[in-house]
Amino acid sequence: MKLFAAGISHKTAPVELREQVAVKQSELVDLAFVLKWFGHLDEVVLLSTCNRVEIYGTTRQATGDIKSLLQLRCAEPRDLDPHIYLYQGAAAARHLLSVAAGLDSLVLGETEITGQIKNTYEIARNAGLTGRVLNRLFQRAFQATKEIRTRTRIGRGTVSIKSTAVDLIGKTDLSQQSIMVIGAGEMAESCVRLLVKKGGRSIFISNRSFDRALDLATRCSGEAVCFGYCLFEMRDVDVVIAATSSAETLLSCDDIENLMKARRNRPLLLIDLSVPRNIDPAVTGLDHVSLFNIDDLEALARRGVQAREQELTACHQIIEAHVAALTEKLHTEEAQSRSRSAPRQLSTTILIPQPT
Repeated sequence: MKLFAAGISHKTAPVELREQVAVKQSELVDLAFVLKWFGHLDEVVLLSTCNRVEIYGTTRQATGDIKSLLQLRCAEPRDLDPHIYLYQGAAAARHLLSVAAGLDSLVLGETEITGQIKNTYEIARNAGLTGRVLNRLFQRAFQATKEIRTRTRIGRGTVSIKSTAVDLIGKTDLSQQSIMVIGAGEMAESCVRLLVKKGGRSIFISNRSFDRALDLATRCSGEAVCFGYCLFEMRDVDVVIAATSSAETLLSCDDIENLMKARRNRPLLLIDLSVPRNIDPAVTGLDHVSLFNIDDLEALARRGVQAREQELTACHQIIEAHVAALTEKLHTEEAQSRSRSAPRQLSTTILIPQPT
């Protein structure tokens, strides 16, 4: 029985191709049965996320036509072959373990993929699509991921701009801080959601369009502030995040200087996620004011990436140990299965009469 993994990912195919083969969760089981029938597969798990579509399976047939299974999903006549990868045996196991641990993700070490794989596997297992080999493979993947998370720092350190910004704020308890977000677009909303997820409780949202500010505040349990009054409200906040598409400076050095007088120089953290910048860089010369712009945050995020990359060797060592153990276990079980299924041969004993 041959184990394989075939698919396309953000590393091999642009988003327009991944969109064409993507599978809704509600369709995973039905399509997996189709793939199982067309591909003459014994076991199959179909994984579909925004960054990858993969088939994990076992077959007693030749694996040469496995790539063509993904072509079944392509809405338009496109040659997917150059974008599809195919791993077999230990290489297939190694690939799944790397994917589950976040080592093959767009953001190195991210944890969301682990939950997605667990959910996908449970769907396939409950539908009766998995058997001895894939059950052992996926359980081993989860064990290896847990060990990697425990023994290495691959998931620690921020690697995105928004996460870096939130981590700057979160050096103290987020629930005890008052935060104002200027903007109500996509960047502002993702920041607000992340702040809430990390424990932020007192969040004010200000925007030139009060309706948009009110809409975002309502959806994120925040409080909307009229744009004309945002400076007045800043007297009592701890952090200000600017995340707008405005091409002009929204907070000048004079604005912040006067604000600091009203605050009696209580420390203020300013984070400017906007390009062009919305906060006058000259405010860095003011006492008790800290300003981080997009370049500062990118530099901090790069440190997080570098810190995670330093953990890769240890992660791969853990994976290799698990792949070796899994391969040995499967080979042993396969040998035992063959032995049990082989026809028993009658043993004959020839008795040679002894001379008297």
